[in-house]
Amino acid sequence: MKYLGRLNPQDPLFAYLRDDVYPQILPNDQVRNFRVFQFPASNEVFLYEETHSQQKVIGKFFQRPGKDPQNAWERAWNEWQNLHYLRNIGLNHKHFHIPQAFGIARHMNSLVVEEYCPGQSLSSVMSQSLAEHHEDLLYARLTDLAWFLAKLHNHTAGAETVHFHTQFPYFDKIVARLQRRHRITEAQMREVYGFRDQWQKSPCMWSDQAVLIHGDATPSNFLFAHPRTIIAIDFERMKRADRVYDLGMIAGEIKHHFLRNNHHGEQAEPFIGHFLWEYSTHFPDRQAAFAAITRRIPFYMGMTLLRIARNSWLDWRYSQILVHAALSVLRR
Repeated sequence: MKYLGRLNPQDPLFAYLRDDVYPQILPNDQVRNFRVFQFPASNEVFLYEETHSQQKVIGKFFQRPGKDPQNAWERAWNEWQNLHYLRNIGLNHKHFHIPQAFGIARHMNSLVVEEYCPGQSLSSVMSQSLAEHHEDLLYARLTDLAWFLAKLHNHTAGAETVHFHTQFPYFDKIVARLQRRHRITEAQMREVYGFRDQWQKSPCMWSDQAVLIHGDATPSNFLFAHPRTIIAIDFERMKRADRVYDLGMIAGEIKHHFLRNNHHGEQAEPFIGHFLWEYSTHFPDRQAAFAAITRRIPFYMGMTLLRIARNSWLDWRYSQILVHAALSVLRR
């Protein structure tokens, strides 16, 4: 994290932290000042540390320059509501942790202030595992993540079945951005939509119960602390959908990690298989659950690889590797 200095006492945020947020954390202590840190690769997420107590909170500003303020407020409100909901339904216990939301302020660029929860991200775990040839570390963390996601999904399953077509607008948005950035050819687009039509006709994609999914299950949004505690963050995109949406995103991210770091995407397969098998342990019929999940996962995994390929910070050549990998997965 980058240290930015101390928060100006004349800044309205200073008074908000002092009068509304920190009394929930330090009810009898006097707030003196705040150090400000910026998280890497983020212009909207900051850490604030009270100088005397060293108690820290996270500030997330959802309003970005030039973006729709109403959309920003809706995203902030989703985050706020979802954090409270997940804690209230019992997803906060010894091994799972959902950050506490301390405050929300529309007038301050749709700010949400949350509990600071330190931990090692899944991204860091994957990098460490690969660099140190420590496969057991990644297997263990994927076991914990599978446990958390199974708990979230199974705890919120309802009677309504999945509406598979609701994923298509996001799918279209991904492909459109790839096209604008010249990262997908017309022929590849025809292939992508041809495969999507085939998946749409598959009864398995419509058969499962809809559950609450994280909705942005990237490796940076899952942190691991000792002993065997998993912290889940960033719930602004939580929604009801197919449980395999989350699982496919994790699987696609694992595939991407191996493709980018050692150019051997096939080495991701044992870890993906382990993750899905461990997730399946949380069902009465493990074999049947695993079979159902693995039938559906190629679509969501392929969509994730396309989503990653659209990122401008990736070079064009590697984006093509991801597009080809996505096509290979989607055609299964």
